[in-house]
Amino acid sequence: MHSKLNQMVQYLDPALDQSFAALSDATRRGIIAQLGRADASITSLAEQFRMTLTGMKKHVQVLEQAGLIVTEKVGRVRRCTLGTRGLAAEAAWIEAHRQLFEARFNALDTIISELKQGEGDDQRG
Repeated sequence: MHSKLNQMVQYLDPALDQSFAALSDATRRGIIAQLGRADASITSLAEQFRMTLTGMKKHVQVLEQAGLIVTEKVGRVRRCTLGTRGLAAEAAWIEAHRQLFEARFNALDTIISELKQGEGDDQRG
């Protein structure tokens, strides 16, 4: 049990947790996509996504806390832009785990092929 707990502690990464939690929502992914095309005010985002200003502010706050977007007050308008940190850490985590899954599936394919070959040998013998 103690070993399992130590393993779990090794995988704690609050920044990744925040990013993945922020990106788990379709509206927030849509906001990121929109801001990838052009900066926007919170009001225009709320209109585009057909939601209340209060609802949009909550989504923007989650994205901003994760460091994925930045807001700036310009006069009476709060402008949103993509954050500068990007998603390199998230992409690296996904790629490492993609490679792990691929290696496991390749090993499974090898075992299945060996089992099928063994079945063929048994039926001939």
